[in-house]
Amino acid sequence: MRYLILIAVLVLDQLTKSFVAASPAQFTHMEIIPGFFYLTYAKNTGVAWSMFSGGQATAALCVVAGTASIVLLYLMEKAYRNHQKLQTIVFALMASGALGNLIDRLMLGYVRDFLDFYIFGYDFPIFNIADSALCIGVGLMIIEMILEERKEKADGNSGV
Repeated sequence: MRYLILIAVLVLDQLTKSFVAASPAQFTHMEIIPGFFYLTYAKNTGVAWSMFSGGQATAALCVVAGTASIVLLYLMEKAYRNHQKLQTIVFALMASGALGNLIDRLMLGYVRDFLDFYIFGYDFPIFNIADSALCIGVGLMIIEMILEERKEKADGNSGV
């Protein structure tokens, strides 16, 4: 299951990026849902929300992303061996997201972004499938931590 998630997200990420990048002029700001969702092709040389952009940081970002990917793959395997299903999924999502953007950086020197949302009038930063996988993984991890904390409190209170 963990490798299915990892490979499926990587393939979906790379296919969608390639599709949009094949006709960048067509996807300069293609309206999908009026006032809400657009396909907008962008080259991101930085990290989230284009922080640290400019190309000089590409090598450092590759080292950081590569190291993070290795750590996340290790944690995924550890969670799998410990029969922690949700943690295995969390780390598979996060690793696939990190690897998807790392592939772009290594091959192109930038990350291809294209999902563009306007939420309550705010133009949310453009992102991609890999970014989504990372965020979903982090979100699931936070939810699991909250639930685990509640369970521990409930178990602690039941013995009183």
